Amino acid sequence: MHFISEDLEHYVEQHSQDEPELLVRLFRETHQKVLQPRMLSGHFQGRVLSMLSKIIRPKHILEIGTYTGYAALCLAEGLAPEGTLDTIDIKEELVGIQQKYFALSPWKNQITAHLGDALEVIPTLDKKFDLVFIDADKENYIAYFHLIVPMMNPGGIILSDNVLWSGKVLEELDPRDTSTKVLLEYNALLKNDPRVETVLLPIRDGLTVSRVL
Repeated sequence: MHFISEDLEHYVEQHSQDEPELLVRLFRETHQKVLQPRMLSGHFQGRVLSMLSKIIRPKHILEIGTYTGYAALCLAEGLAPEGTLDTIDIKEELVGIQQKYFALSPWKNQITAHLGDALEVIPTLDKKFDLVFIDADKENYIAYFHLIVPMMNPGGIILSDNVLWSGKVLEELDPRDTSTKVLLEYNALLKNDPRVETVLLPIRDGLTVSRVL
């Protein structure tokens, strides 16, 4: 997922806001105890998510794909005082670490973690969202998008992670590679869907910002 040199990535991190101590601890524990820690947003992308959330000042945030809760805590930094953050993940083995760090955060009473299939959980959420972060199974990105667009407030922002998929979007497609196939279709959808305007940022593994019209 390194599209620029590691030295330049280090420089970028050193000249961005410092990682909050709670997230430093979560980053460390994730790498010690959880498989595939590279799925964590990490310092630089986390600060991007935090900054975007602070600019938007959302009342209601939805995150699809909690993992260990790092990105959720970054997004929560911009919540309106009475705001809420709903985050969904299907992996029961991650609940303990999620709840530990959510409880240690200033937003412990504003974050609701849902365990289950996001396609089933999302329709039960009776809210209009100002900010959505999609970072779950790539095969369902298109389904998630179509499900959440009608649940967005006008001007709301949808963030989609991993849209460059380690550069696989530029390689010859392996017919067996469902994830890359769906991401190619998803990227085209975001570019052409008249309900949104989109810019794809080459941050980490690709982060698309889509504004709902």
